[in-house]
Amino acid sequence: MEKNIDLMKISIVTINYNNYLGLERTLKSVQEQKNATYESVVIDGGSNDKSTDVIKNYKSIITSSVSEADNGVYQAMNKGIKIAKGEYLLFLNSGDYFYDDTSLSKILKELDGTDLIAFNINMYNSKINIIYKHPEKLSSYYLFDETLAHQSVLIKRDLFKKYGLYDENLLVVSDWKFFLKAAISGCTYKNHDQIITKFEYGGISSTAEGVRIRKKEREVVLKEDYAFFYDDYKLLKKQKELLSMNRFKLLLEIEKKYLGRKFLSIVLRGAVYLFSKKKLKNILNSNDS
Repeated sequence: MEKNIDLMKISIVTINYNNYLGLERTLKSVQEQKNATYESVVIDGGSNDKSTDVIKNYKSIITSSVSEADNGVYQAMNKGIKIAKGEYLLFLNSGDYFYDDTSLSKILKELDGTDLIAFNINMYNSKINIIYKHPEKLSSYYLFDETLAHQSVLIKRDLFKKYGLYDENLLVVSDWKFFLKAAISGCTYKNHDQIITKFEYGGISSTAEGVRIRKKEREVVLKEDYAFFYDDYKLLKKQKELLSMNRFKLLLEIEKKYLGRKFLSIVLRGAVYLFSKKKLKNILNSNDS
């Protein structure tokens, strides 16, 4: 399904596979946005649940939709990139949703041509509920360990022409790889201290296996594409860890010495008190006699 539209400022790209409840939550939050013009692109991986029914129910707000088998989330995201016509893209996948009905209008006010525009995101599950904030300044050093939450980052569509689409050979870190490449290449970046989206933390990324895959894939990318930087980074990180350990040890020593001094002071005050009390008692006894 496709509609002809004028160029939009923002394209909301939603990836889905057999998650009709999450898809409905996402599209409902899009539909509820006030005072905002947008393009909605839905890429479904050929779901066999009720996802296609949900897409039909929200056809009034969906600009383009595709429902066909794919090779994974990044191939689906790349399909969305190719279809999207907005100046900026926001990947709000099934289950993700806007923080409130003014989120999109807040976003639109900040689209000023900067390549990457980051906002805060509320990440939660049954055990955690946190506000994830992006850094004031983006650096390759930050991205060697951290990443940007794509659910709350506006990506200028032209960046995909400059740096290529998502690497479909990776399972979980292709968006991180893209952000790292863009940052090292000198893209512009800014962040805003506003919550715009909510993300239920779960799936493969939150499991032990997911953590193992993420770590392994990152190591491969860093060693293959950024070996020179990676060696320097590992050395710098090791030095910072040693410095942190030395600072921690120093604080422990200070605390020990402080506690030692405090204990000695208490003992001395106690001794003085007992001595004074004994002396006073002797004086009183001598007066009585």
